[in-house]
Amino acid sequence: MSCSLVISVIIPITNVLPDLAGPEASVAELTDFICAAQIAKSADAYLPHESKLPNIYIENGTHKKRKFYECEILKRKKQRGYGSNSFGGDNETIRLPKPMIGFGVPSEVTELCPVFHRALPDAAIGPPYFYYENVALAPKGVWDTISRFLYDVEPEFVDSKYFCAAARKRGYVHNLPINNRFPLLPLPPRTIHDALPLTRKWWPEWDTRTKLNCLQTCIGSAKLTERIRKALERWDGVPPLNVQKYVLDECRKWNLVWVGRNKLAPLEPDEVEMLLGFPRNHTRGGGISRTDRYKSLGNSFQVDTVAYHLSVLKDLFPGGINLLSLFSGIGGAEVALHRLGIRLKNVVSVEISEVNRNIQRSWWEQTNQTGNLIDLADVQQLNGDRLEQLMNSFGGFDLIIGGSPCNNLAGSNRVSRDGLEGKESSLFFDYFRILDLVKCIMGRQQ
Repeated sequence: MSCSLVISVIIPITNVLPDLAGPEASVAELTDFICAAQIAKSADAYLPHESKLPNIYIENGTHKKRKFYECEILKRKKQRGYGSNSFGGDNETIRLPKPMIGFGVPSEVTELCPVFHRALPDAAIGPPYFYYENVALAPKGVWDTISRFLYDVEPEFVDSKYFCAAARKRGYVHNLPINNRFPLLPLPPRTIHDALPLTRKWWPEWDTRTKLNCLQTCIGSAKLTERIRKALERWDGVPPLNVQKYVLDECRKWNLVWVGRNKLAPLEPDEVEMLLGFPRNHTRGGGISRTDRYKSLGNSFQVDTVAYHLSVLKDLFPGGINLLSLFSGIGGAEVALHRLGIRLKNVVSVEISEVNRNIQRSWWEQTNQTGNLIDLADVQQLNGDRLEQLMNSFGGFDLIIGGSPCNNLAGSNRVSRDGLEGKESSLFFDYFRILDLVKCIMGRQQ
């Protein structure tokens, strides 16, 4: 009797949610989907409760308001009728794919290249094109919310290990074409030994790593590497398994590489630059400390990955592009477009860090850019009047790109992993606010 009951429930759920559950889903997973389906009967289940709407600073940065997002939530609920939407509030329905290759990676990189197709919702179709990035391993429901705000566009999850020698699991929501992409050439090294050949001499056989983990904003300390050296020197030859495990755990955590007999060291800033696809010494100079270099690089795009997605723009904008770069960091998007051979006609770069603004300005000058670079410091100060003034001066934006802070999303944050309600990561809603304003202004200008 109980078996027939289970079958009667499982069959319709797997039919309704084939992409989410699938034939191999466990009973526990299917139970979650049943609960999600029941909750989905209520339209309000697809919308955050008013008490959980993000606190967004108004322009003077001292008071908070919710009105804009309350109105936007109600407008979307009325326009789209969330009852038929597959997103279920706090129930995570967007699952990370395995392998994490998004809508495909270069055929030169892997044979895992099935043909992908997608249809964009009408509200997502440009102009302008938009491209948003953040960490893939975000708290439950975050990518549902991001996708819902960005016109219900399906996220593209990609691990940069298919583009370089370091993993970087990221989600991208964009309305770019996904056909006829091409990679930057020459292809970057995709293994540790190819990227860092001098390490091969000292690399022990029991360290089987071929890829580095995600590059972070901080590095392993000298005390740690000294402690590891002493632990290894107690053994003549191959250390016991428990010591190997301890060493490898620390190596993976801090991306340590072998630089001598029993000697490990963190990556140098120029090595991190190379792994992330930036030109050598991109973050060097101008009194920038090593600590600032690591921090700036750890928060950046992986250029080769982003360039592969943006490559479709080369034929679409042969005369160059007008770019609104939000949360610009050290200019990963600008570097990617430049390396693709796409002229940067007008770039409005919005970045809070003076260190990062100086890095991008230095790169702009060193690469002899012929376009105009406009620096702004705070996305929260970028309002409709300022946007309209900028767009009237050069005719609108072709691409709006950005990756808002991941401080409250990243798994390494065990203190304030508050999702999109966190102080820093709630700035995602400013990306949406500005994108929506640009779309409205461009709609009026047409």
